[in-house]
Amino acid sequence: MMNFLRRPLGPGGAALVFATGLGTAGLLHFPHDGEAQQRRQQPVVTVAAPTPPANANVAALQNLSEAFATVAEQVKPSVVFIKSGHATRGDVDSGGPQMQVPPGFEQFFPNMPRQRRPDFQQSAGSGFVVSKDGYILTNNHVVEGSDVVTVRLLDRREFKAKVVGTDPNTDLAVLKIDARNLTPAPLGNSDRSRVGEWVLAVGNPLGENLTFTVTQGIISAKGRSLALPNTSDRSIQDFIQTDAAINPGNSGGPLVSVQGAVIGVNSAIASQSGFNAGYGFAIPINLARQVMDQIISHGRVQRAVLGVTVRNATPNDAAYVGLPDVNGVVVQDYGSEDSPARAAGIQPGDIIVSVDGKRVEYVGQLQQAIAFRRPGESARIEVARKGGVHKMLSVRLQELPAQVKTAAVTDSGSGNGGRAAPATSVDLLGLTVQALGRDDIAQLQLAPDRQGVIVTGVTAGGPAYGELVPPDQGGPDIILSVENKPVKSPADLNRALTGMKAGDIVSLSVYNAQAKIRRIERIRLGAP
Repeated sequence: MMNFLRRPLGPGGAALVFATGLGTAGLLHFPHDGEAQQRRQQPVVTVAAPTPPANANVAALQNLSEAFATVAEQVKPSVVFIKSGHATRGDVDSGGPQMQVPPGFEQFFPNMPRQRRPDFQQSAGSGFVVSKDGYILTNNHVVEGSDVVTVRLLDRREFKAKVVGTDPNTDLAVLKIDARNLTPAPLGNSDRSRVGEWVLAVGNPLGENLTFTVTQGIISAKGRSLALPNTSDRSIQDFIQTDAAINPGNSGGPLVSVQGAVIGVNSAIASQSGFNAGYGFAIPINLARQVMDQIISHGRVQRAVLGVTVRNATPNDAAYVGLPDVNGVVVQDYGSEDSPARAAGIQPGDIIVSVDGKRVEYVGQLQQAIAFRRPGESARIEVARKGGVHKMLSVRLQELPAQVKTAAVTDSGSGNGGRAAPATSVDLLGLTVQALGRDDIAQLQLAPDRQGVIVTGVTAGGPAYGELVPPDQGGPDIILSVENKPVKSPADLNRALTGMKAGDIVSLSVYNAQAKIRRIERIRLGAP
């Protein structure tokens, strides 16, 4: 389970208890007077203590410890404790002390008053100062929907904060307090950070009682993407993973290098319990700085796009286009009819391997290379195609259009549903397909360019297992073409596979009717 690091404030606090075990006097031996006198009569021999050898390892540990302490002292004055709250409309009771029905049981006690919700709900998080005149960077989810935001500094001063702007697509927000001569945290370069480097996390885990806590760990990985709440294909994810202890309340606090520079904004944890399990995630400061600068300058984030949907390349994708390494981003489909990528000649199935000469390895890199350019600028996009062909195309970037909500598609079920023919097995792919019937087309609201053969079953462990899905497992997937050959029937699909054998990699254009997304799948064929 992925958890945002936000914690409601509650009454009371946590008590820390330290226990010490004491040995009893009966376990100790006290010498008798005679024994002591006898010892005093013995000659005393003085032996010089050996000089301990110099130990470079101990010195290194002392230096590291000193570095941690120094960084903590430098960074803590920049960290802030954020309390945010919003008014709620509680249920009205009839007055006087009465038994109240807890939420979820109202239907069993229709004549009894419901339990009131608090009139004002508070949550807590972290942030850090980025300018002497009071700008503060934090997470969007720390302040989202808040009516009142309060910032407390290390010296216990408190200020009402104004939300300057937010960007839900990166989960970042900028606040402003009316204060001067603050201590801004130095911002580093997250691109230069390396897996294995020591880092410190500073923030306010678990609310009021543990504010301004410092923990340490290493960078565990870079370039992570997460299935977080409220994410979409517009979300930009390029998380730094760390094992520094991060808990609810750490959201928005800094992840700091041993040089004392902020390299990330702590944002999420991976945990079954909701508390630290050694998997914390921070937004790279290079990404956060671009968002922050736009919010401070314009109050919002203006974003440019290529006009494509993409995914990370797989080994099959790399082999299909002859890449020596598995890297790059596969173009799935165009974002709109007026997509600038389409106009420039980029095709579904192309693998984007560089932007303006800079290598692209995964989706988060491509998003950052494009998103914060000015709409109207041109970007040089290098793509790889089947047979090892590479093309350099110039794309005039477009402003990110407003998001349009689409209606959900009702699952078509696993029956025939008015389909024109029974299921046909395609052994090379390890699946069964059927031609679309009129009922399918109407129920799934399929435009002519979204019609093909519907996947009705996938063989467990087969070539298409995990790549294509039937109606009852997140589909239905509809195969539109194979190697750019349109597929309108099972016979078309089999003809498109003629001459191919086990081990060959085939490129399929697929449409998922539930998600309303078209994509490219590269599948290594199995034995028939």
